[in-house]
Amino acid sequence: MKRPYFFGLLILTITSCATEKPNVSPLSNGFYSEAKKGEAEATTNGFSININENVNAAEITNLISSFPKFKNTAVNEEVNSLKYTLQNYLYAIDSGNISGKNKTFKNLEKSYKKIQKLRKYLNKDEDAVLNRYLVRLKTNVTFIEDSINSKK
Repeated sequence: MKRPYFFGLLILTITSCATEKPNVSPLSNGFYSEAKKGEAEATTNGFSININENVNAAEITNLISSFPKFKNTAVNEEVNSLKYTLQNYLYAIDSGNISGKNKTFKNLEKSYKKIQKLRKYLNKDEDAVLNRYLVRLKTNVTFIEDSINSKK
């Protein structure tokens, strides 16, 4: 009786301990090492931001990986487009590509507006979930843009 109780308590203790969250970022460590080569030219081109240590970029990558699926296929397609554009936006910032960042930022705005128009086809619960994700994305992108503009 004591042995199963001990093992149950041991398993409970081991599984309940805090563990480090896995890195689900689309920006892998290999990408960062390659991007460091272009870091010097990024500062000469007008902006420098360490996306690897930026909390807002990490939040965006977590939102990209956890975006829910919706019943409306048009909304899902536009959400996939938004996620792809967000990844390209982070890549452009990390590599110091100003024209790429500006282009993807415009695409982000377009995709965001399309999703806002498509929200009317969702039910109330799905609309609330989508709105929560969009607000968090917009807030994090705004913080990144502000930090880039303040360093210019």
